[in-house]
Amino acid sequence: MAAYAVMSNHYHLVVKLSPDEVEPWSMDEVLARWCSLYKGPPLVQRYHRGDELCAAELRRVEEYAETFRQRLADLSWFMKCLNEPIARQANREDECTGHFWESRFKSQALDTEEALLSCMVYVDLNPIRAAMAETPETSDHTSIKERIHPTFDLAEAIARQTEQRALNEFSVPLKPLLGFEGVIRNGFQRGILFSFEDYLELVDCTGRISRSDKRGAIDEKALPILERLNLDPERWCRRATAFEDSYQDYRNPGRRRRAA
Repeated sequence: MAAYAVMSNHYHLVVKLSPDEVEPWSMDEVLARWCSLYKGPPLVQRYHRGDELCAAELRRVEEYAETFRQRLADLSWFMKCLNEPIARQANREDECTGHFWESRFKSQALDTEEALLSCMVYVDLNPIRAAMAETPETSDHTSIKERIHPTFDLAEAIARQTEQRALNEFSVPLKPLLGFEGVIRNGFQRGILFSFEDYLELVDCTGRISRSDKRGAIDEKALPILERLNLDPERWCRRATAFEDSYQDYRNPGRRRRAA
């Protein structure tokens, strides 16, 4: 996940997908990932229990695994797995039934670094443009606020969801927000090309630009964001690195990006 903003009646995500990276996963890893969300067919459940299966049954389990492998790399299935439990929970709270989401999600591929950054900035500035917050660091339920003031414990959230039976046994690695690398690599670019300090200034500068079709903007008289946060570049660099390292045990290789 590169960026997100949860609004009152919708949300925005910038996610990174890597269809090629699911190919090396073993059948057991694919089944473990899928069955953390769903129980799976009875035959897969028997396989997980360690029941003895005949050759034909094992071949069928392998076919299931290949189907799940494709789904685990598919954006539409990601959105389905995300939206369904939200809809069910909202309907329970409202004591009603029927469709919760107005329409199917819309997505846009981000093929360049410029496209990625412009989309991330758009997402992180959503609460400001809607006049729900005055600055990025006070924008609730956004990735930029979480990057500046980390408060979300991913492992704790997974454990809580498992206790509430919203998730089954979750044995796969956890993933934090996509990191800012700040350098161009010759090999695979795992994180975001630019430094977080540069991104903060980009968001702050863009947020000060008023738009006739939007209600809000950052006050042009406000101090620059690094001054508001009382951060010097060297200190911020250490902090940003520590934020990424705090999730080191849970990290997976990077994923290709797509905005949803």
